[in-house]
Amino acid sequence: MTDPILQNCIDLCNACAAACNYCASACLKEKDVNMQAKCINLDLQCSALCYATAQLLILDSEFADNLCKVCADVCNACAAECEKHAKMGMKHCEMCAEACRNCAKACEEMVQLEVK
Repeated sequence: MTDPILQNCIDLCNACAAACNYCASACLKEKDVNMQAKCINLDLQCSALCYATAQLLILDSEFADNLCKVCADVCNACAAECEKHAKMGMKHCEMCAEACRNCAKACEEMVQLEVK
């Protein structure tokens, strides 16, 4: 049986990656795509990192802790950017920001477990 905190982090990393991919795709359909450029770029970076983090956690990699730290940082940056667009009514950015914040929190919890 997988540790519940570990499984939660894996699940939230995968959910965040999916939300980021959806957000990037939706941003590309907005009228002013140039205004969305930073959001799209962060979505894609965050998605790639979340998938990689989930994989290293599944593999019980000795490097997972380091990647969790970076993943939390990128998720928080992506959330901050998406929150700007969410204030303008972009629902996909609102959903993405929430997924990013949840993932960042789970990754930070994993790092805290490793410290103890």
